[in-house]
Amino acid sequence: MTRKYRMKRRAERQEETRRRIIEATVELHQAGGEATISAIAKLAGVQRPTVYRHFPDERSLLTACTGHYLALNPPPDPLTWRDIADKEERLRVALTAVYAYHRRTEKMFASAAVAMERSATLREVLAPYFAYWEAVRETLRAGWPREGEAGRRVRAAIGHALGFETWRSLTGAQGLDDTEAVALMVELVAAAATTARTSGQPAE
Repeated sequence: MTRKYRMKRRAERQEETRRRIIEATVELHQAGGEATISAIAKLAGVQRPTVYRHFPDERSLLTACTGHYLALNPPPDPLTWRDIADKEERLRVALTAVYAYHRRTEKMFASAAVAMERSATLREVLAPYFAYWEAVRETLRAGWPREGEAGRRVRAAIGHALGFETWRSLTGAQGLDDTEAVALMVELVAAAATTARTSGQPAE
């Protein structure tokens, strides 16, 4: 066995171990359990020092796990809606895709919402994910009022409509299906603009 081959096999084993650790961490988070180093090591079939050797701190582990999960579960692409001219139809199409995504990833992001309350590191790691939703909101604001009270209300309504917790409340506690929830949120955004106009604020 040549030295080059041994080095290749060693690198492959290390990568496989790293992958098992990441997948174990994701599985624990998604299940809502506490992803301690001991629990991760046990599920991945490795020793605690092995976990630390691959991921020396919380940030490196969370960054790797977030990247892995989002690569497998990418959020909807706003570019697919940007060219829809009608603003209400654009919002309807977008929310349909967003709510399907929320449903598909519900377990993970319900767990993440709880974990973020106690982990500033997780909040920082997920900052690009939150920035994505801000970009989505800006895409969906096209054609709606953007200035004054009307713009402020519409911005808030679209942001609320996009929210994971909004979707979860509407389709859980309130008993709507995804299609009904989408229709209600489109009506909310339209009402935000209309109410602002009738209250004396001009719409653009």
